[in-house]
Amino acid sequence: MHHFTAADIRGFDKLYRLNLVNAVTGFKPANLVGTADAAGATNVAIFSSALHLGSDPPLLGLVTRPATVPRHTYENIQTTGCYTLNHVHTAFVDQAHYTSANFPREQSEFEACGLTPSWRDGFAAPYVAESQLSIGLRLVEELPIRLNGTVLLIGAVEHVYVAPAGLRPDGTLDLAALDDVCISGLDSYYRVEPLARLAYARAGQGPQRLS
Repeated sequence: MHHFTAADIRGFDKLYRLNLVNAVTGFKPANLVGTADAAGATNVAIFSSALHLGSDPPLLGLVTRPATVPRHTYENIQTTGCYTLNHVHTAFVDQAHYTSANFPREQSEFEACGLTPSWRDGFAAPYVAESQLSIGLRLVEELPIRLNGTVLLIGAVEHVYVAPAGLRPDGTLDLAALDDVCISGLDSYYRVEPLARLAYARAGQGPQRLS
């Protein structure tokens, strides 16, 4: 088994370090973040840093990279307070990845990458029409990560749109039915396939499979 110390990791070539550290946590969610500026000009960018923070109230976190260069998504969220998370599916994974290119501010990634903005219910940020599971969020708090300059954005869930095939009667989601993909590292995409559903764990009962 390979063993890397903190000193080893600091000494790695930059690209090797990026590849390793971005992959060690395992598979990550693939989401397109849709935003707009004050004039309504749209932006969409792929993120793999969304995380669940709580269900009551429903809160999601999103980590943004340091603002050492212009970060159009972050700037738009600060301006309007609204953004959307849109699941990525196998049918448009190439277009989703292409949104990570360094497009100029005046060019919409929706148009450049072959994706469709969708405005719903008066929300101030566009959804991705191709996505079968989309979430509308309003920024409620920012937490700076001082060690590396990243920022944890905390968003309150205001809207959820999910295709019927993805929603089970008990409120759980069948992401495989939606053809969801996940990310390893910076550039490797994987299909989601079901393995098992297990019942709520209770001491002394052992694991109980639901399916």
